[in-house]
Amino acid sequence: MGASMRVTMLKQRSFTIAVLMLAATVFLAACGGGDEPTPTPTKTPMAQAEATATPTLAPVADAGAQAPAASAPTNTPVPPAPVIEKIARVAVDQLNVRSEPNTAGAVVRLANNGETFTLLDQSDDGQWLQLGENGAPLGWGAAEFMTVEERVVQTPTSGGDAASPTSAPAGGVAGNFAPATMSSPDYGAQVFVWWREEIRDRDLDLMKEAGFNWIKQAFSWESIEGAGRGQYDWSIADKVVTHANDRDLKILARLSLDPDLQGFWAGDPPTNGDAFAEYAGALAARYNCQAGAIGCIQAYQIWNEPNLAREWGGKRPNPAEYVEFLGKAYRAIKAANPNAIVISAGMAPTGDNNDIAMPDDIFYDQMYQAMGGSSDGYFDALGVHGAGYAAPPELDPAEAASNPKYGGYRFFAFRHVEDIRAIMEKYGDTAKKIVLLEFGWTFDPANDAYKWHGAEAGIDMFVQADYLVRAYKYAAANWPWVGLMSVLTMPNLDWLNDGNGSDEEQYWWAIMEPSTIDAKEWRPAYIELCIYLNSLRGQRCIYDPNQ
Repeated sequence: MGASMRVTMLKQRSFTIAVLMLAATVFLAACGGGDEPTPTPTKTPMAQAEATATPTLAPVADAGAQAPAASAPTNTPVPPAPVIEKIARVAVDQLNVRSEPNTAGAVVRLANNGETFTLLDQSDDGQWLQLGENGAPLGWGAAEFMTVEERVVQTPTSGGDAASPTSAPAGGVAGNFAPATMSSPDYGAQVFVWWREEIRDRDLDLMKEAGFNWIKQAFSWESIEGAGRGQYDWSIADKVVTHANDRDLKILARLSLDPDLQGFWAGDPPTNGDAFAEYAGALAARYNCQAGAIGCIQAYQIWNEPNLAREWGGKRPNPAEYVEFLGKAYRAIKAANPNAIVISAGMAPTGDNNDIAMPDDIFYDQMYQAMGGSSDGYFDALGVHGAGYAAPPELDPAEAASNPKYGGYRFFAFRHVEDIRAIMEKYGDTAKKIVLLEFGWTFDPANDAYKWHGAEAGIDMFVQADYLVRAYKYAAANWPWVGLMSVLTMPNLDWLNDGNGSDEEQYWWAIMEPSTIDAKEWRPAYIELCIYLNSLRGQRCIYDPNQ
């Protein structure tokens, strides 16, 4: 089919954007083949009341709660942990550094956007950070206007003496990886850079150029340890990790198994939990972010949508079983890399409560019951899915529940995330963040299960772009407890394998057209996000047609 070009005026912006709707035949790269898991936006149920919280620092590993890891099946010795220093980075144009942790304190310094200081302490209410400079206390800055990061100061040898960092096999300067921290909010998107080597660097560059800090990439169990227990194939994983590290992009690795895979050697969840923990531990040991490591994975998502029977070995979803499964993986990862951020699986939005599905709010609540009311030792951040359906991002879930136009349930609103936060508050888990593992809007006009909240709801690619930017702005203004928000999704070139990407429901969620290496086919969502995210840094999007 020939490609066609149409030029449309972009709403609320005085420029035009070329949209190339292509349907070209492409071929799988000869690097092993296979499909990457894709996000699965569906439905969800209502939950508790809306929540508020005070800003907190990024999750920090609790070393005292760690248990021994499952045996790491690699021969690579794990280097000793580096000495880490926390720093605070100014995230506004100018910040008043005050003599006391309140607005009555005298201004002792004006700090500019991007300036960094040693983080010495935090006020009891979490609202103020004590800053240091040149080895001495400087003053206090408002936490909401700063991001907290970590950097390697020195690396101890096995004998405890400080030593200079050694060269890493790949991925940049040894130990000089982006820290495992998240701002509130933080910015990322799902990518598909595993099998299609020819577009890997191009798409990673696009993520960096757009202003994203994180990529979310599937590290499928069967793709790495598919040959049998302890038989690891790191060839593709090494490239994905090091190429992202080279661009200073943080990695959220989704660890899961293709639910349609038959005859996998480890079996199905939850009985494969011990073997899965070994796999997670091996991955975390290889990419443990320490000096001399192959590379760095900063965060791990443990499984995907266990509130669906199809993701749980065909059995009725069981929150207590998932909690046990999650805890095993958490301990294995933390033993290999105590600084890694472990995130629970996001749940599928569904209103069904039967043998094939469980509503997300019920599942989360029963998870907390199974954990004895405390998530310590299970996750550092709670993973949530936040599709927006037919509703604008600011819509109150109560309106989505009362108005059939929006679907008639609270879970049909982006702000249903606040219902899940209320469950965390119910159990006193306010110090930990929510990570939006996927969120977005589709403008699907073709697939019956999706077009009611896509094209039939008036959502086109321009509305999609507007809603995504507004979702980030809403979170920045109202959700101090949110961490990474991962957009659904960068495109997957494999959608074009049959010559027609439009029959893939994921195609309509994507923020760009699937593009071969010799082309970049834009959608408004990528351009608008690029403009917005770069503006937060005082920069301009290099693809802004208004430049």
